[in-house]
Amino acid sequence: MAGRRKRRTPRRRRWGLRLFIFLLVVLGGAGGLAAFLLSPLPTGPDITFRIQHETPAKEVVADLAAKGVVRNVEATMLVATIKDLASVETGTYRLHPGMDVRQVIAALRKPLKQDVMVPAGWWAARVGKRLEEKGVCSAKEYTEATKHPEKFQDVVTFPLPQDSLEGYLFPDTYDLPPLLGADEVVRRQLRAFEEKVVKPLGKKGLGRALVIASMVELEAAKDSERPVIAGVIENRIAKGQKLEMDATVLYALQEWKVLGPGVVHTVKSPYNTYEHAGLPPGPIGSPGKASIEAALKPAKHGYFFYVAKPDRSHTFSATYDEHLKAIKAARTLWAEAKKKP
Repeated sequence: MAGRRKRRTPRRRRWGLRLFIFLLVVLGGAGGLAAFLLSPLPTGPDITFRIQHETPAKEVVADLAAKGVVRNVEATMLVATIKDLASVETGTYRLHPGMDVRQVIAALRKPLKQDVMVPAGWWAARVGKRLEEKGVCSAKEYTEATKHPEKFQDVVTFPLPQDSLEGYLFPDTYDLPPLLGADEVVRRQLRAFEEKVVKPLGKKGLGRALVIASMVELEAAKDSERPVIAGVIENRIAKGQKLEMDATVLYALQEWKVLGPGVVHTVKSPYNTYEHAGLPPGPIGSPGKASIEAALKPAKHGYFFYVAKPDRSHTFSATYDEHLKAIKAARTLWAEAKKKP
């Protein structure tokens, strides 16, 4: 419409900035000033920070200037605008004083990635220590988050337990950059659990199955034996026998170690299956899918006992007398294994 001023297009603005910088460079003193404003600062230690939401580039650059990473906000933003860096996406970033402007802008385009493996069978406190080692969050922050399922009910479509997310935090390898925070780790684990467990296997009987699966995960080393061990657990429960599993005592202690003679009878906890019959009150860790499948479909057999052998397989027995013989044979195998170089 006649009489209105035309708005400058982004392309014109960029060309204007290019011309401005060109003039700064070609004009002697001004060129020296531009070179100074864009020059790197003295090299310093890394600075790691997290952007929680997409943020205008100027805000991020201003923060970097305050931290001593860039020398001048306006000069850096001129280059950022030419490079089409208008905003910085959500993520964790690591920069350091001594980077030139092009390196700074390149770093702000690539949030950090970090693969962190959460092993199957680990309970929340063990996972928390690994997350702290990787700089993702503090161990305390993570374990506290797992005690408040109500905070995460909107993440999944199935009902979460009331007191703890133990067992529901799916073990896998995740991209967990430094400073991500415990809540986001839990969200990712719960989404993975729904996608890889709930959707293919269903919700029916899942709570009870997770308790059994968490024990199977720590008892079985071979996938073929998982349903067999799940069957042993079911058989012993049906007969009213105590499960007598070391892993439940270790969970009660919140330590992963070799238990000394008689220790199992000194630990006062509802999780101690040497002292209490039936299943523990809840899962003792987060099992993998194979163990969950085994718990949902345990093998039908007459076994009530098993003993581990050096190759990590087990000998299964139907009677206590058979079990004693299996223990004797296993001890011989272990003694022979120790003699091997």
